[in-house]
Amino acid sequence: MMNGMIGINKPKGFTSFDVIAKLRGILKIKRLGHSGTLDPMATGVLPVFVGNATKACDMVKGFKTYVADFKFGQTTDTQDITGKVLTMSNKAVTLKELKEVIPEFTGKIMQLPPMYSAVQVNGRRLYDLARQGIEVERKPREIEIKNIKLWQYDEKSRTGIMEIICGKGTYIRTIINDIGEKLGCGGVMTALERTADGGFFIADCYTLEQIQTAKDENCLEKLIIPIEYAFKNLDRIRLNEVQTRMYKNGVKLDLARINNIKSDIRDYAVYGYDNNFIGTAIAEHENGVLRVGKNLV
Repeated sequence: MMNGMIGINKPKGFTSFDVIAKLRGILKIKRLGHSGTLDPMATGVLPVFVGNATKACDMVKGFKTYVADFKFGQTTDTQDITGKVLTMSNKAVTLKELKEVIPEFTGKIMQLPPMYSAVQVNGRRLYDLARQGIEVERKPREIEIKNIKLWQYDEKSRTGIMEIICGKGTYIRTIINDIGEKLGCGGVMTALERTADGGFFIADCYTLEQIQTAKDENCLEKLIIPIEYAFKNLDRIRLNEVQTRMYKNGVKLDLARINNIKSDIRDYAVYGYDNNFIGTAIAEHENGVLRVGKNLV
């Protein structure tokens, strides 16, 4: 059975679940999962987890990179070009004005999740409520925007392209909506591509057609990346034979008996005595123990 990760270049018009459903048909594998949902109109990097690697779907951390097209002068109920138009404005926006506003949307900021989103309120998805014309109170959530780089902007058409590097749970269309609101004219996202996520870059990803071709040519295994790739940025520790057995059974280990533990590092990628990756662990320095983060074998 295949176990590992594969980077998918999600096509426009597909939900993330659509991609998984399509892959189940191609790979003939039920145990598939993904990290980082993409809107149907978005394209780009969608890390997919295969087999035992699905245990790590919710563990992939780090910043994601997006390239977004935008247009000022209108707002919609979905905050993108596909939605119902709510307001229109002829207010001009200069390049200077836009550049002055962008820094206000970097760093750790509060963002109100849009109604057309997968966020749950009282057990119901917001987009299900939105489709029924119901709007409910939402609470702003803290997000982190590492950087916003304005690639181009045309003052006449009030359209442009920006690159946004951000943390998990960020809605790019909401950033554009909020920038437009700050400028007093409104704004919508007109296109979105995720170019990096979970260690994958767009150049590393395959289309569904390429996956099908690899399946037909019996070379699918070449496209699967070991799950340890998702944790390549973590410090590595190697356990001896006894420690490996204890780790796999969920037993806490004595930190003092483990090599390469650093006093200022808590999260580790764990390798067994045979040098094979087996999961992650958390060093509880205050208690002197190493506990299992996620056993991935």
